[in-house]
Amino acid sequence: MDRKELIRKYKATPRPAGVYRILNTRTGRALVGTSVDVPAMLNRQRLQLRTGGHPNHTLQHDWNAEGADAFTFEVLDTLTPGDDPAADLSEELRLLETLWLEKLALTDENRY
Repeated sequence: MDRKELIRKYKATPRPAGVYRILNTRTGRALVGTSVDVPAMLNRQRLQLRTGGHPNHTLQHDWNAEGADAFTFEVLDTLTPGDDPAADLSEELRLLETLWLEKLALTDENRY
């Protein structure tokens, strides 16, 4: 396959939308979020933390103080792709995030 064909195939493949968590394994604090492309979002979060530019300053501070080994990045849940690749998933993602926040029993004290 040539490069253009690989790019076309990649763009045609539905990306896994869902809920992710960045967990500080030493303190139990976590950042839970959603994305229409969870693997790309987790890569972005890692890059922001490694380069010191994460928008969540508390998370960035803990990352700097405790190091990368204190954190895990995980996909908690994904949505099954529908027939319409242009469908708006924001409401489904919001509900799914709410369910996970309740399931994990995250409070203001243990959330980033």
